[in-house]
Amino acid sequence: MTVDGVRLVVAGAGLRGIGYARHAAATGARVVAVAEPDPARRAAFAAEFGVPAEHVYADWADLAGAGRLAEAVVIATQDQTHADAAVAFAGLGYHILLEKPMATTEPDALRITEAVDRAGVMLAVCHVLRYTPYTQALKKLLDEDAIGRLVNVQHLEPIGWWHFAHSFVRGHWNNSETSAPLLLTKSCHDIDWLLYLFGTAPSRVSSFGGLTHFRPEQRPEGAADRCLDCPLEPRCAYSAPRLYRSCLGDPAREFWPLSAVTRDHTPDGIDTALRTGPYGRCVYDADNNVVDHQVVAMEFPDGATCTFTMTAFTPMENRRTRLFGTHGQLDGDGRLLHLTDFRTGEQRTVDTGLTAGGTAADGHGGGDEAIMDAFLGAVATGNAKLLNSDAATSLAGHRVVWAAEQARTTGTITATPLPA
Repeated sequence: MTVDGVRLVVAGAGLRGIGYARHAAATGARVVAVAEPDPARRAAFAAEFGVPAEHVYADWADLAGAGRLAEAVVIATQDQTHADAAVAFAGLGYHILLEKPMATTEPDALRITEAVDRAGVMLAVCHVLRYTPYTQALKKLLDEDAIGRLVNVQHLEPIGWWHFAHSFVRGHWNNSETSAPLLLTKSCHDIDWLLYLFGTAPSRVSSFGGLTHFRPEQRPEGAADRCLDCPLEPRCAYSAPRLYRSCLGDPAREFWPLSAVTRDHTPDGIDTALRTGPYGRCVYDADNNVVDHQVVAMEFPDGATCTFTMTAFTPMENRRTRLFGTHGQLDGDGRLLHLTDFRTGEQRTVDTGLTAGGTAADGHGGGDEAIMDAFLGAVATGNAKLLNSDAATSLAGHRVVWAAEQARTTGTITATPLPA
């Protein structure tokens, strides 16, 4: 399938936006406009993709105000702007690739769904886990009845101690008042993925969790406000100097996480950023409030159950999943799927061939490239069936997240609205 000639505009030229744009350009699409508030990022993006000056904008609203410049838009702005941007671009007739989360509130997600339906355009929320070779191999085994009826799933998202400190203590997603709850910003990926495996949304949800460790009362005696001044820094698991200086010389780690900290990839540049910016703060004295661990329990209409755990207190590694069926068990680690067939006693391993990690820095195990390929193909052909989800599917998954948060904060079991 050729996507040559498909025109694309990008709202948000941060790490996600530029990553999607690079793959789109590599496959033949043309990036014709960009909106990005950071002047340095904006200029670098425009230079890399040859965007003419008249189509370089500081704000997504200015880009939308220019009218329909292309067939499709990538929206990778800050989470709380997603709804207004998606509604505006849908109204202009753009097909939309929307970074997750879809929106930070249920009314805004519903607004997006209604706008997309009204405009008759395609929406793909970046549920990239659906698109990985690993997921496709797993889903094929389930659809082939390899383990019989799916009765129970245990799923773990190991966020990673330093990743959590980077993004959710010191970074943009550290406070639910300025961003959203962690279950939405980090793990709507996983909730969507679990619903994809079960083929439906749960009917009831409960959840527990909280902010246990990254709190002022956990601050060690003698710790300073910033790592560069702290006598405890050499022995601290969350040392910012150790993390960011170790990125130098590694192109992948310089792209992420270091580029979120500074564009000056030198020791002096890093130290300046840690001295003056948020990434040098003590993790026990930041303005964070999102949970550092959470468990979600789900019950499905047919009686099947599922538990999902996300936690900061792990290495940063692939997700782990155990799936229990009436005729067998599957155990997956992001690459290998270990199958036990109760009917024959056979045990075999399926190697999905994944060599990259499952993080954003690694392209989510091939999911980032695959969703962009599917999106561009759908735009080029007008075939929405090339996409693995639509607006209604994403809304259903996000509603499970909000139901889980309601259950966690109120100590209740919460019913979730099932898709029509």
